[in-house]
Amino acid sequence: MELCLYHPEFGYYARHAGQFGKAGDFYTSSDVHAVFGRLLARQFDEMWRVLGAPATIVLRELGPGRGLFAQDVLDWSEKKFPEFFRALRYELVEQSSALRQRIEQTLARHFQSGKAKFANIDRMNTDSASTTGASTRGVGTTGVSTIGKGTTLVVPNLGHSEPALAAEGPVLLFGNEFFDAIPVEVVTTKGSLRIDTRNGQFVETWFPCLPDELEFLDRYSIHPEEGERVEVPLQAQKIISAAAQFGRGFVMIVDYGYTRDEQLAGRHRGTLKAIRQHSVSTNPYEAPGEQDITADANFTALAAAAESQGMHAQKLVTQSQFLMGIGEANQFADAFEECRLPQERAKIALQLKHLVTPAGMGETFHVLVASKDAQVETVSRLSGLSFGRR
Repeated sequence: MELCLYHPEFGYYARHAGQFGKAGDFYTSSDVHAVFGRLLARQFDEMWRVLGAPATIVLRELGPGRGLFAQDVLDWSEKKFPEFFRALRYELVEQSSALRQRIEQTLARHFQSGKAKFANIDRMNTDSASTTGASTRGVGTTGVSTIGKGTTLVVPNLGHSEPALAAEGPVLLFGNEFFDAIPVEVVTTKGSLRIDTRNGQFVETWFPCLPDELEFLDRYSIHPEEGERVEVPLQAQKIISAAAQFGRGFVMIVDYGYTRDEQLAGRHRGTLKAIRQHSVSTNPYEAPGEQDITADANFTALAAAAESQGMHAQKLVTQSQFLMGIGEANQFADAFEECRLPQERAKIALQLKHLVTPAGMGETFHVLVASKDAQVETVSRLSGLSFGRR
């Protein structure tokens, strides 16, 4: 998964920047309509005020893709939330050179003004190899990961000790469809999966589970039954633990995934899949470097990793609840404000429906919000967490 997605020359995210949208392999919420970024700009402004409206706040986006979400947030904040916009510094954490070029084009004006920049993650130069390696849609954990003979992926450090990622003032850490692309371990009753090659084909082999894999299953997941495969997202935990090491602020994760309770109820067991041209396959070994490989996010583990850094995780909500909570106060004026004709309103209504209804992305995606050094009761009353409670 790491090699096929993030190899610096042949990896899926390194080769080209055409994966997104109708002509690509999958949609993100920002591909549907700018209202997703506009609504979250409204929520970010509210979070900034909960933190006391500091003079500077860093919005750090993990795996920003082509920069569409950043563009929507920055443009709408500039228009609607000028005080927040003046305080905002937008940092994009992206390692794919192809995607960085697209982002620079998309955000040219904001880069020129200094409002947006790439997070200056220094690549680590070390002779020791680590098993925690992979840049994930542009971001990795720590160390160097050696995969296969002569293949080394160098991975940046997201930890607080890395001065390049230190921020003056509070941080809003955001990731949309980011953690589903983190490489995972796969465990069955046979042991832990390892990949070999034979006669030019991938071959699955099995090794005894490592102690940290078994500990993860005990704490945050379930042990596989006969014939089952269960993902163990150790890297995802390490990334959020490292990235959340700031003094004050919020973490917001939007993704498709599950909780431990759902796994105990028999759901979300074996979620690893490949996506190509909007079709889903259960075979990740086809067309290496030509298809996306994902696994559902384990929200129980992500919340625990955030809380290990002194954060308080709020109750998980669906994307539908989150967006409806933000938009209901002004009847989604963020979506319809620029419409001049009834046909335009009808088109945007359909796009908004895709974001919030169960038939679209509304119930598939969930939102995890965690805060640090903010009044917990005040945080729980954020618009995105309050749908149906007003």
